[in-house]
Amino acid sequence: MKFKKLGNSDIELSAIGLGCMGMSEFYGKGDDAESIKVIHKAVEHGINFLDTADMYGVGKNEILIGKAIKDIRDKVVVATKFGNVRGEDGSFLGVNGRPEYVRKCCEASLKRLNVEVIDLYYQHRVDPNTPIEETVGAMSELVKEGKVRYIGLSEAAPDTIRRAVKVHPVSALQTEYSLWTRDPEAEHLELCNQLGITFVAYSPIGRGFLSGRFKSSADIPEDDYRRTQPRFSGENLEQNVKIVNIVEEMAKAKNCTPAQVAIAWVMSQKDFIVPIPGTKRIKYLEENIKSLDVALTNEEIDMLNKNIPQGMTKGPRYPGQAINAVNR
Repeated sequence: MKFKKLGNSDIELSAIGLGCMGMSEFYGKGDDAESIKVIHKAVEHGINFLDTADMYGVGKNEILIGKAIKDIRDKVVVATKFGNVRGEDGSFLGVNGRPEYVRKCCEASLKRLNVEVIDLYYQHRVDPNTPIEETVGAMSELVKEGKVRYIGLSEAAPDTIRRAVKVHPVSALQTEYSLWTRDPEAEHLELCNQLGITFVAYSPIGRGFLSGRFKSSADIPEDDYRRTQPRFSGENLEQNVKIVNIVEEMAKAKNCTPAQVAIAWVMSQKDFIVPIPGTKRIKYLEENIKSLDVALTNEEIDMLNKNIPQGMTKGPRYPGQAINAVNR
């Protein structure tokens, strides 16, 4: 396993992490026992970066992570998030970045994870009604108290990031980035480079789309939240399959899988990018790890960039009001 430093911290992250969201919600029914096996297998392979959030499964995912790392706490870097507020019934209640809420969430996450300190604590979404200075100020206090080691932001706009770092160093920015979501190339990547911030790319396989598993709506399980996503629906899906076809051609030429090409492309863009593909199955975990062995040439990267330009993907990243919560 290769490692990369987390921002300007003293933490070494595995070059690829493990997104744990789908183990508890969104992608069909979960199996905690199997998910714990996946986490342990990931650690065996050298992955030390685990990503969760208090909203995943309404706290259940953090509890799952806590059980999985109970005896291997010293081998993992635990990242979790706060800010997306949900009711006990799972309903979405908005975004909250008020200082008192930040503290309340941190205490709850520490308890669910059963850890003494959170290695990387993100604001999941920026609260438009609370100045970022106040939110990050509260996160800074948690660092001073030893409850959090380093802080990060997720889906924050460039100007928000610039304001945040004036209050406390930001070690990571987590934002969606893949061959079908290239928005960060406009400004975020260069800003992270300038400020020494690690860019954590979530959904590097496009929520599984770039693996080639979803060529029609019939391929998406009934209980899978991708059915609610604009890019997986109707004419958008038909158009987006063209992107998958290009990735599949590259994979065939390189004797690897489309998912591996997708992850390798993300890692090839900047050396401070760490992708965190999510899975709850060992076979996909091992497939993702092998993407580290896929070396794309400059010519191949240029070919992918040319044939899948920004703007080719049809449909917004999220449905309804959810799209308004990103990049703010």
